[in-house]
Amino acid sequence: MNNGILLALLAYAIYSWSDAAIKALSGGLTVFQIGFYLTLVSAVCIALTTPKNEKLIHFWHMKRPWGVQARAISGATASVLSVIAFTTIPLAEVYAIIFLAPLFVTLLSVFVLKEHVGPWRWLAVIVGFGGVLLVVRPGFRELQFGHFAALIIAFLAAASVILMRSLSAHETRTTMLGFLMLYMAGFNLVAMVFTGFALPTPEQATILTMAGIFAAAGNILILRATRFAPANQLAPTHYSQIIWAVVLGAIFFSERPDVLSLIGLGVIAASGLLTLAREKIRLGTVRWNPFSRNRL
Repeated sequence: MNNGILLALLAYAIYSWSDAAIKALSGGLTVFQIGFYLTLVSAVCIALTTPKNEKLIHFWHMKRPWGVQARAISGATASVLSVIAFTTIPLAEVYAIIFLAPLFVTLLSVFVLKEHVGPWRWLAVIVGFGGVLLVVRPGFRELQFGHFAALIIAFLAAASVILMRSLSAHETRTTMLGFLMLYMAGFNLVAMVFTGFALPTPEQATILTMAGIFAAAGNILILRATRFAPANQLAPTHYSQIIWAVVLGAIFFSERPDVLSLIGLGVIAASGLLTLAREKIRLGTVRWNPFSRNRL
């Protein structure tokens, strides 16, 4: 197992704890308040961990400006939607839907990055989609807005992986994360003007701080992971959050998936393991970079 996969697994474990902390804030603060405070904490953490060879004041220096802006917008949008999803539906259901991201990554990597995808990878994403249907069971239970928010997050997460893969060799970590924080803070601040502003209680502030630190750490680790492994290889590591969803949901929120949901989660995990075991990713297969200045 290479360093990219290990870093991605650690990133998603940390993300899970951040998501659980966000869920704990349900009903106490608005979506935009949570998003704004989380961004502030994450921005401070990222600023304190800036590499020595990068300067915060130079974060706007971009070599691929359209790609950087697209990644920042998709990340900021996903951030707002994630607060909605995690505060309205069970953790396991949020993750199950977000696990469609590898399917979207596969599609985007084929049509955008021109990466080769073998039959085992296609089989894995089809099996994973079947697992998601078992967990959510649309048509047999009422769907909430949180379910649709999670679906959009899955697509945006896939787009971010593809964008980071295209940009990681050209842009600094400070540039990519700096613009992401700027967009997130700006959007939530403007939204708070119209929805109301309130200072968090000491308990809420503690939870927000923990969630923000974990979110920043996850961002840094997943960005680092893209430098060691291609998009298709990193995508299945997202499935590791299945375990965290069940454990954290049961311990902190009394969310216990039923038998069909557990089977569905197991199917999703199996599809990820199938990909890791059988899909051979060949570096150097990218033939066209949509953010290259010299593209045809």
